[in-house]
Amino acid sequence: MTDIATQLYSDLAIPPGELLGEELEARGLSQRELARRMGRPAPLVSEIVRGKRAITPETALQLESVLEIPASLWVGLEAKYRLTLARNSVRSA
Repeated sequence: MTDIATQLYSDLAIPPGELLGEELEARGLSQRELARRMGRPAPLVSEIVRGKRAITPETALQLESVLEIPASLWVGLEAKYRLTLARNSVRSA
């Protein structure tokens, strides 16, 4: 059994919106078009891509519907991102 104190964790927090932005670019899809297909406001998508807003489970389901990337991936990336931010905050306190 591994002692939790000896596990290594990355302190690099990458917002899932960064992956979303790369995916949109690879598909030649604008943030505005993604927002339209999701039925959500364009500023919301922009804020997610810039890492200013979290991907909620509801948004993850909409992304899954439009991009055919599983919602569980988006939710998992968001959870890992938030956990890394929390770990970094605790370490610096």
